Amino acid sequence: MTTTSKEALHDGALNQLFRHARTVHAFRPDPISDATLHQLYELLKWAPTAFNAQPARWVFVRSPQAKAKLQPALSAGNQAQTLAAPVTVIVAQDTQFYQHLPEQFPAYDAKPLFEGNAALAQATATRNSSLQGAYLTLAARALGLDAGPQSGFDAQAVNQAFFPDGRYQVNFLVNLGLADPAGIFPRGPRLAFDDVAKIV
Repeated sequence: MTTTSKEALHDGALNQLFRHARTVHAFRPDPISDATLHQLYELLKWAPTAFNAQPARWVFVRSPQAKAKLQPALSAGNQAQTLAAPVTVIVAQDTQFYQHLPEQFPAYDAKPLFEGNAALAQATATRNSSLQGAYLTLAARALGLDAGPQSGFDAQAVNQAFFPDGRYQVNFLVNLGLADPAGIFPRGPRLAFDDVAKIV
């Protein structure tokens, strides 16, 4: 059996992903290409989800027409940064994600677990699409982009505008682009290990 050893990422990579990365509230106008958005998805899709279900669905809002469609759903405090971002990702969840389980999770037939249990399907879709949205943020940082996840919006308005058939439901939004330094606020403190964790 062949084994491979893994090395920790160097500090430069860890800084880019975590220590120096910030939630961005102002963006430079530099565009994001289709190729970069495809590259972004090709990275994040490999991260784990329960049953390999991959319930997240993605709408990359980039055109002025699409931004205008999104704008009425945004809270007042989020409109300027969202309209300035080269791309805003609607991270949504597929309420019928389990339809893909026979292909995505061939180990056994997991589809009936969710098909007849709406509460379990909803909880699984929300939890795992949230994970995937976090993977999106880290993948964007890994590619040299900045990200601004946000929840200040009218979910019903987003769903009506972008998912009128009701199958997909918005979870949260992520603005992507290159940060304008003028929009970077002082970093807030983080809780210490002993405040939030224990080793048992």
